[in-house]
Amino acid sequence: MSLVSLALPAIRVYWIGFRVVLHQLLRRLLRPGWPLKPVFPLQNGNVAIVTGGTRGIGYHTVKYLARLGMHVIIAGNKEKEGQETVMKIKEEALNAKVEFLYCDLASMKSIHQFVQAFKAKNYPLHVLINNAAVMLVPERKTEDGFEEHFGINYMGHFLLTNLLLETLKQSGTHSHNARIVTLSSATHYVAELRLNDLQSSCLYSPHGAYAQSKLALVMSAYRLQHLLTAEGSHVTVNVVDPGVVNTDLYQNVCWAAKMVKWMTGWLLLKVPGEPRRGCIHINLCSSFTRVGRRWRLLSLQRAKDKICGRLL
Repeated sequence: MSLVSLALPAIRVYWIGFRVVLHQLLRRLLRPGWPLKPVFPLQNGNVAIVTGGTRGIGYHTVKYLARLGMHVIIAGNKEKEGQETVMKIKEEALNAKVEFLYCDLASMKSIHQFVQAFKAKNYPLHVLINNAAVMLVPERKTEDGFEEHFGINYMGHFLLTNLLLETLKQSGTHSHNARIVTLSSATHYVAELRLNDLQSSCLYSPHGAYAQSKLALVMSAYRLQHLLTAEGSHVTVNVVDPGVVNTDLYQNVCWAAKMVKWMTGWLLLKVPGEPRRGCIHINLCSSFTRVGRRWRLLSLQRAKDKICGRLL
């Protein structure tokens, strides 16, 4: 195992991160006041599930959807924090319909239990937002033996989406499709999908493992959208890159990156409430009622996606 092999994924991830931050800064300087806050219609009667909805982007997404009248279920693995989040949102918006259901994406058993608990409520499901993620964690396994980045970021959401797919199909209509929105990352552009070592057991790099999990999300979104379109389902699949956002997700970056984040985060990074606008836009904007368009901006070579999408 060479030092170059270990360092290259980190260099690639930080390089793409630098480019995204630079783009965010230039857009902020050249287009002050952008993006404008759109006005969305009320969502009374619609139901959404948001994974990782107790912090950061997920929390702001939950709060905004609840204010629009949508019934939001937070899926998270910390019961106390989840209940506190529900109470906080209900205090800020008295008529908010928000509830918490336990779901540990690192456990296939927990995901099955979550879906069973949700279906027992006989709710429809109009929006599924796959937001939760881990980033740059040390090498460790999930309950089911998967490498943690791949197991939580990809496998957990893959299983959750497929278990809820039938409910989404039943809830979507010709005039208003149900929607699956997955938060990915620009790091997928520099990722390598190691089909012979998806668990990163031969050469573990937290940067490489994180980027690979995000690439897998993009590829599987392509494949799922293709299948749904072929069968005429009223469900669309979109992938969103939120940019570089000032959240707790970066707690495992190197000390130098932490120092830069601490000194310049106020200027260079987005605040957690900013990227939720893009997520909300794809969920509610009428221009996304047909086949998703934004996730196409995150693609790699179409041929490569089609081949690997079948494998995932």
